Amino acid sequence: MEKVTFKISGMHCTSCAMNIDGELEDTGKIISVSTSYAKEQTVVEFDPQLITESEIKEIIGKVGYTAEKI
Repeated sequence: MEKVTFKISGMHCTSCAMNIDGELEDTGKIISVSTSYAKEQTVVEFDPQLITESEIKEIIGKVGYTAEKI
C-alpha cells in the first residue's frame, strides 16, 4: 500500500473536496481518501498494483482540479 499527498489547485469550497473524494472512491481502487479544502490537499491511500499516481491525478483532473504530488 502507498499513501500520497497531493496539493490541489482549483478548489473553491468544501463541495469541491467532496467531489474529489467521491470520484476517487467510485473507482473502487482507493483504500482511503481525505481531501481538505482548507489545506488545499488530498491524502490518498491505494494499492499501486490497482491504480497509479498518474491515474489518480488524471481522475482529479477530469473533475476540474489540478493535483501535484507533495
